[in-house]
Amino acid sequence: MLFSYTRLYQYKKIICQFFRRWVGFSGMSPTTAARGPLSSMSPSLLTIFSFLVMVHLLLVKAETTSNFQRKSSQHFSQLYDCPQCIHTREQVQLESASHPEEKDIDIIVTYNDPSGAIKIRTVKSRQLSASWVWKDPSDVISDQTLSSKVLGDPPKREISLNESNQPSREGRKYGSETPHLLVSPVHPSKLKRRMLRQEKRERRAAELIQQSKEIDNEMQEAAIQRAREFDTTVKGKYSIWRKEYENPNSESTLKLIRDQIIMARAYATIAKAKNETVLYDSLIKHSRESQFAIGEATSDIELQPSALNRAKQMGHILATAKDQLYDCITMARKLRAMLQSAEGSLNGKKKKSAFLIQLAAKTVPKPMHCIPLLLTTDYYLHGYQDKDFPNKEKLEDPSLYHYAIFSDNVLATSVVVNSTVLHAKEPEKHVFHIVTDKLNFVAMTMWFLVNPPAGAAILVENVDEFTWLNSSYCPVLRQLESAKMIEYYFKAHQASSLTAGADNLKYRNPKYLSMLNHLRFYLPEVYPKLDKILFLDDDIVVQKDLTPLWSVDLHGRVNGAVETCKESFHRFDKYLNFSNPKISENFDPNACGWAFGMNVFDLKEWRKRNITGIYHHWQEMNEDRTLWKLGTLPPGLITFYNLTYPLERSWHVLGLGYDPALNQTAIENAAVVHYNGNYKPWLDLAIAKYKSYWSRYVMFDNPYLRLCNIDE
Repeated sequence: MLFSYTRLYQYKKIICQFFRRWVGFSGMSPTTAARGPLSSMSPSLLTIFSFLVMVHLLLVKAETTSNFQRKSSQHFSQLYDCPQCIHTREQVQLESASHPEEKDIDIIVTYNDPSGAIKIRTVKSRQLSASWVWKDPSDVISDQTLSSKVLGDPPKREISLNESNQPSREGRKYGSETPHLLVSPVHPSKLKRRMLRQEKRERRAAELIQQSKEIDNEMQEAAIQRAREFDTTVKGKYSIWRKEYENPNSESTLKLIRDQIIMARAYATIAKAKNETVLYDSLIKHSRESQFAIGEATSDIELQPSALNRAKQMGHILATAKDQLYDCITMARKLRAMLQSAEGSLNGKKKKSAFLIQLAAKTVPKPMHCIPLLLTTDYYLHGYQDKDFPNKEKLEDPSLYHYAIFSDNVLATSVVVNSTVLHAKEPEKHVFHIVTDKLNFVAMTMWFLVNPPAGAAILVENVDEFTWLNSSYCPVLRQLESAKMIEYYFKAHQASSLTAGADNLKYRNPKYLSMLNHLRFYLPEVYPKLDKILFLDDDIVVQKDLTPLWSVDLHGRVNGAVETCKESFHRFDKYLNFSNPKISENFDPNACGWAFGMNVFDLKEWRKRNITGIYHHWQEMNEDRTLWKLGTLPPGLITFYNLTYPLERSWHVLGLGYDPALNQTAIENAAVVHYNGNYKPWLDLAIAKYKSYWSRYVMFDNPYLRLCNIDE
């Protein structure tokens, strides 16, 4: 039971009044009554008096105990106040002094002493603030221990209480409530470790910030470089207005239906093996309907409106099949078998595609075949046999700029000549030497007689009229006439032969049977009075004046060409068989390759070093085609090994016939662009964005081109 101090005082006052009344009633003074014998009282009065004395003694004891506990509570409340409470109390006192009109209210509060007993005390409202918090000391210690464990440091008490430093009795007497708290000193080694850890954190933070800045700068530079190299001429390829960009998940439904078809086929096979006829028929039916719903769609927007319902229905039948047939091992085996079957089918289609591309690339289109027929007819019909090319005196003048073009394509050759003359600063100093085969000689002659290059000299020759070029002198010609080579080419249509040599279809190109392809190794014999000549392929386009090439110092080397190696791409080991000791002992597999198509040849140095003899030597050693496959680039790399001077890349840009991702700026700044590859610019296979560089030099208003339906 709890008693307030006011009530105890009231009980004491009532007992004292009762004692005085009793004394007055009995006629004795208080002193006499206190000293007088008790026997003079009646038994009832004696009993009442004894009871009142006992109550008085109990009240006095209670008051004494309450005073002691009140003083103890003041002491403990001071010890376990929060650290902010002292400062808050001072603020309250200052506020009370500044606002004297506010009343000081007595507040009776309860608390638990260290023994756990509930105690009471009275405090003034001026001594408290709104943020006053009473805490149990055990909670404070547990909070400090938990905080130390979280931080990883061993628990320690930084604030300790010393009994000898507790508030003195005098201090309590004058109302001093500030406890004397001692802060234990921290060891210097701990302080040093803290400082080192802090310095390490700051240093690490600075390193991370610097590293982040460097990464940001690198990303910005890469983005800027990528933006410069970005090909903006491919219309619609990267446009955000295309259908694919309308929705990030534009193919989600389409992919879902395709996956359902695959799972339906897998479950159908398992159902058939387990004689589940009804389920098998249902799976096959839904699979066909889903395939029909897809059709030729490439995105969700192209799907039929009923495709989503079809996917839901397929989902129901697949759920049924899963409940009846699903077995993890069986399903894994079936999917693996389906994957292997799909890979085999894909490889077969790749081989067929490669063959068809090679066939389309080497087949002469009808319009291209029409031009030489019309030219040949008009040549004989209009009597051009007696006409000849003008400026014959320039053909053997070594002071002029001479070009060699070996081709059987009239239209392609005309583009090479037209583009070269158009960009030449002095066209009258340029001489074109064109060599073709017997079949196209008349058509080529007729074209340039009717369409002569402005100011330039030109000569057309027939390779079959070079009597010195025979099988006794030329090893490659002797090999082309051999039975093995004839069998290799003319029996390639057989299925077994085609399958066995599918990887080398490009080497079955009929151009390898023509001496026009190998005539580049006999330039000194073809032009014995020239000192330097520029060799051009018929699938190139000239975009700048090529006159400076004749003044390039080759430093005693024979061939000037642009190198094609980029890291491991187009090095010697790509073209030559280095497993053969004849190759590995004489050449470096990492040597950089170079390009045929635009080459400056020093014919004086050629004759001095007997380059043609070197070519003959290696061609004879490769009679069984074990050193390299067919073609002219591998023997060219061997023949001009360590004899090729690298030209600047801007002179010659390659890849327009196979690579759709070339740098557009490099193409526009190049002196010569080369359509090497299968996608020639005069074919329907041509890469569309590169075709304009070639077609701008085609004379589409020419009558022969119009009659053959060749237009833009």
